[in-house]
Amino acid sequence: MSKARLVITAVTVEKRPVSEVARSYGVSRSWLHELLARYEAEGEAAFEPRSRRPGASPSAIPGDTVELITRLRKELAGQGLDAGPHTICWHLREHHRVSVSPATVSRYLSRLGLVTPDPAKRPRASYIRFEAEMPNECWQSDFTHYPLAGGQDAQVLTWLDDHSRYALSVTAHAPVTGADVLEAFQGACARHGAPASTLTDNGMVFTTRRRGRSANSLETALDRLGVRQKNGKPNHPQTQGKVERFQQTLKKWLRAQPAQPADLASLQALLNQFTSLYNTARPHRSLPHRATPATAYAARPKAVPGTPAAAPEQRVRTSRTDTDGKITLDLNGKRHSIGTGREHARTRVLILVNGLDMRIINRETGELVRELTLDPGRSYQPTGKPRGRKKNPPLNRGRGCPGCLET
Repeated sequence: MSKARLVITAVTVEKRPVSEVARSYGVSRSWLHELLARYEAEGEAAFEPRSRRPGASPSAIPGDTVELITRLRKELAGQGLDAGPHTICWHLREHHRVSVSPATVSRYLSRLGLVTPDPAKRPRASYIRFEAEMPNECWQSDFTHYPLAGGQDAQVLTWLDDHSRYALSVTAHAPVTGADVLEAFQGACARHGAPASTLTDNGMVFTTRRRGRSANSLETALDRLGVRQKNGKPNHPQTQGKVERFQQTLKKWLRAQPAQPADLASLQALLNQFTSLYNTARPHRSLPHRATPATAYAARPKAVPGTPAAAPEQRVRTSRTDTDGKITLDLNGKRHSIGTGREHARTRVLILVNGLDMRIINRETGELVRELTLDPGRSYQPTGKPRGRKKNPPLNRGRGCPGCLET
């Protein structure tokens, strides 16, 4: 017999006082009075288990929105596109005029069993990320393999803008040769202008000088244009992480298509379709406000190549000043501390380094915080401002001034 039935029997049949029954069975009098009222109104139904669901859920979203989230999830996943909460929120806002938070979408996807937990996945916060500040400041390139319907192996060559993730050139080959790399690069330059630098791995189609040989056709063209060539460490594809991630997205989309391409021409047609979709219609998670790559590529002025002559090493990095307004910078194996003033404490800054010349810019306002030439012999670079007076000077204990303390 349930406790509810026992206490009701004790009060209604045995005629025991409510306070005594509550004390005997270890229940509150308010709950017992509520149970008695329910028994008088409903009879035996008062002893049936009741739902614990709250009477109102202010954070709940309409059923139509839930159905729309479910449909978008299935449609995007079926097309081989990203179908995460942020992407679904973007489609809801842009195409359906519905505003829902990513946390709410994630909660409903989990509740509907549409999310597969991946606890072994490395958290995004653990990665050290870098990004070019301007379009055409750096182009990443790589190629990957993709099988055709007949079993032949095709290769897809990509040139990608580091700042905006804009796909500049995506072409199919069998296989990729040095001439193909040069042709794709020159075609991208004709459409978008030459970049300030390139970043690739150490494949022979990209570089031969690093293997002790004479320059190949791409390296010769880069020298002629004044484009700085950068290469990642061997066996470290994370350096070219943006183009590597683009290739994963591309392959996922290709596998979701109804038919596998039979030849290079049909593969190229699919590549053209995906490039247009990726650049102009697909929100990118790594870009501010989930912008499309085409929007980000057109939002800022484009970088241009330097002169063909050797120029001082140029670096761009972001940082945040400490509580004293200082930042640190490693140069030639030595760490330097650079002061900007306490008024710039905990400020997000952009650091432009050209040899020993340096400019520090406030990332939020664009204000030039400090411009200096680094002194390699000093570990700390002071601001050069005069030190302020002490906040609490000692009291004047001499005689003869009003308010002075006499000795």
